[in-house]
Amino acid sequence: MWTRGIAMKTQWDPKQYDKFKQQRSAPFYDLMQMVKTGTMDFAIDLGCGTGELTRQLFDQLKPARLLGIDSSREMLVQSANWAVPGLSYELRDITDFQPDAAPDLLFSNATLQWLPEHERLIPRLLDWVRPGGQVAIQVPFNFDHPSHQIAAAVASRLFPAVFADGQFSVIRTLTVERYAELLFANGFAQQNCRIQVYGHPLPSGADVIEWTKGTLLTGYQRRLSPEQFSLFFDTYRRELLDALGTGPYYYAFKRILLWGRKNPRG
Repeated sequence: MWTRGIAMKTQWDPKQYDKFKQQRSAPFYDLMQMVKTGTMDFAIDLGCGTGELTRQLFDQLKPARLLGIDSSREMLVQSANWAVPGLSYELRDITDFQPDAAPDLLFSNATLQWLPEHERLIPRLLDWVRPGGQVAIQVPFNFDHPSHQIAAAVASRLFPAVFADGQFSVIRTLTVERYAELLFANGFAQQNCRIQVYGHPLPSGADVIEWTKGTLLTGYQRRLSPEQFSLFFDTYRRELLDALGTGPYYYAFKRILLWGRKNPRG
């Protein structure tokens, strides 16, 4: 879930993130429902955040052992509230993490979008999974929405030296069909890959700004000084409200959901 500050130096604010806790949780439950139940010795949740939803995963699927990892100390502070025998949490970074055993399930909800080079990242993660094991991944696919496009445009216009590429390039995902191809090429012939729109009726277009403050904007904040970020945020807020308006707003948010089962040996 969420959010998580995997491989990022930004200090996440769990309170800001949880302003839309119910809306952000819906894709997690849909992803969890894609996983086939059965005996599991070991499962991993990449980007476990506060650990609350990881506990839901543990209770639902009942693996003998479930490890949640996240690189945000701020998020993991709360994980002790959810730990039980068989469920543990560690402060780790996906970029240099290597599991101590092949998992029966590799699960990741709204985390991998923070990591670059998915053409190389995804095969590396899929290689961890044992034959016959499962993978379930959800990533946002909403980067063509004004909430994201305006942020990129404002950043590159105000701070061209910082954002010389014209994009906040860390937050990039592949197409759903490319993920399907990568799953197949790496031994996951049985798969379910789809784009789903999660509609969020919000009281005002200003609430979209509150949403992005908890996730998207943390990446820009990481690359800017406090003074620069203040200028960026004020400009972003003004231009986004011009685009969305201040009346009730329906935030249609696209996400990619992926599930696959690794081919058995033989």
